Amino acid sequence: MYENKKFVYADNAATTPVDESVLSAMLPYLKDTWGNPSSAYSIGREALGAVSDSRGRIASLLSCKPNEIFFTSSGSEADNWAIKGAASAAKSKGKHIVTTAMEHHAVLNAMKSLAREGFEITYVSPDKNGIIFPSDIENAMREDTVLVCVMYANNEIGTLQPIKEIAEVAHRHGALMFTDAVQAVGHLDINVKDLGVDMLSFSGHKINAPKGIGALYIKTGTRVHTLIDGGGQERGRRGGTENVPYIVGLAKALELAYSRLDSEKRVLALRERLVSGILEKIPYSFLNGDRERRLAGNANITFEYVEGESLLMFMDMCGICCSTGSACNSASLEPSHVLLSIGVPAEKAHGSLRFTLSHENTEQDVDYILEKLPAIVQRLRDMSPLYSSGMERVK
Repeated sequence: MYENKKFVYADNAATTPVDESVLSAMLPYLKDTWGNPSSAYSIGREALGAVSDSRGRIASLLSCKPNEIFFTSSGSEADNWAIKGAASAAKSKGKHIVTTAMEHHAVLNAMKSLAREGFEITYVSPDKNGIIFPSDIENAMREDTVLVCVMYANNEIGTLQPIKEIAEVAHRHGALMFTDAVQAVGHLDINVKDLGVDMLSFSGHKINAPKGIGALYIKTGTRVHTLIDGGGQERGRRGGTENVPYIVGLAKALELAYSRLDSEKRVLALRERLVSGILEKIPYSFLNGDRERRLAGNANITFEYVEGESLLMFMDMCGICCSTGSACNSASLEPSHVLLSIGVPAEKAHGSLRFTLSHENTEQDVDYILEKLPAIVQRLRDMSPLYSSGMERVK
């Protein structure tokens, strides 16, 4: 598709390529040891051993017990299981949940589903920089609050939340704490015991494992009803034959991610090069979200007087992959709910691009974006009556 032009992938928050060593680790369980882990014969026992080994390696990295890790098909499934399972298990105590206005749609739509069942949901808004304050969570708590849901790192603007402090608030009021850490795991050194959360979700395809595998940490003693009934897999808590090769791939990918956490400093330098270059070269542009308290590779920029979809199309023609926000909501014409929640006006939110860099990106990638983007923005602005009238007002 991009044979005759440079190719720059800057949409790692949407998905990542499968690492070669991850694929190599998976192949034996696709070709040779393909047995069902629930089977009693040797290739089944070997498959079960691979699942158990992977569970233990993941638990070691996250500083929890192996029996606290449960494999799912995705981050979205893990989110739904945590939210609906915990709410269902606790509804005799209360039917109030506290979450935020900037969560991933997997969380927000799970909340809508619970609201139809009679649960009351309080949505706490972030400040203009995309930060949720523990004091605002505290103010939202009630005697019947059973669950607090706050994502660790935002998927659109990359802001990092004070999860440990928010968990302390939740527990002080007798509620469970769940964090969607799909964007955070693999980029931060996460210790679930230190965070104090009761549940935490993550996904393989954000960290160079395949699409179709995720996991949910459930702290021992946490009551969570089953979401998927089946044949007793995952110690009777999540039905469905275990996806052995993908589970093996997830463990390998997480190990690789932890081994290169130091490279996040280089990714941060690339992001700063990109952000500084854009703000310097392109007038009427601004960064969304806190510049310091965010994921190293995330840069969400609003360009006034243009449409993000048009920007995306022209960037793609130059071989540059980025996004206008969450890949899970790319078909929607609505402005980003995350940008609206931090006070960006709808007309400006429509003109935003999200660049998410990884350890595989280079300075040359960033410089290529900075070479192509200003001319694209200017071309679109020159065609925009909003830009012309805006310039007249400035004069």
